[in-house]
Amino acid sequence: MVADKLWGEGRASDEASSRQKEHDVSHPPVAQSVTWIYTEDLDATCRFYGQTLGLEQVLEQPGADGGGCRIFRHSPSSFLGVCRVRPGRWVEPKGVVITFVTPDIEGWHRYLLARGVTPEGPPSYSAAFNVDSFFAADPNGYKLEFQNFRDPAWPRG
Repeated sequence: MVADKLWGEGRASDEASSRQKEHDVSHPPVAQSVTWIYTEDLDATCRFYGQTLGLEQVLEQPGADGGGCRIFRHSPSSFLGVCRVRPGRWVEPKGVVITFVTPDIEGWHRYLLARGVTPEGPPSYSAAFNVDSFFAADPNGYKLEFQNFRDPAWPRG
């Protein structure tokens, strides 16, 4: 290993073992993940995620005063929640990137083009992050990234 050459034999494995011990902290389980975004037009935004992207809507929450939410599955344990804006919640796409990890970047690019979504550019490789990806946007301006990690250390689902 390169780290062994830099630090001497056994040093890299000692550090890996130390990092593992840091993660051995026992905590309650996390079974799923939901990312929440907000919109003024719940129906149009949900059409985009449900019909255009083809994500499965798994739950509708009516909310109070028309401030409902709809939740879409984008992997077995990851979800995107889309809610109508309400007090204390805003449409704020600046700085938000919703990333869909996929082994088929080219396929997603073609799929979106066929459904009238204009990506920011073609799929490309980033040597800095060792990923293939491209970007698009939803109707509210939230940035969507379709990405494939080339790093073998990335946990595959």
